[in-house]
Amino acid sequence: MNERIKELKQQARDFYLLQEDLDCSTKQLHELVESKFAELIVKECIQAVKNVGGYNEDYHMNAIKKYFGVE
Repeated sequence: MNERIKELKQQARDFYLLQEDLDCSTKQLHELVESKFAELIVKECIQAVKNVGGYNEDYHMNAIKKYFGVE
């Protein structure tokens, strides 16, 4: 797992763990964190594509893979 993915995972945890009025079970908290993590990844992917520009789908897929260190 690359460093950016670790950072996004921590951001997702922090988003919910820092809220004082959050009242849910551990399972619900886990689901909320997973959902936030996925949202953050999608936003990062969109940003990666915007940074690259152009319309070649393969090019964009490779850019996203490279951005996240996925083979």
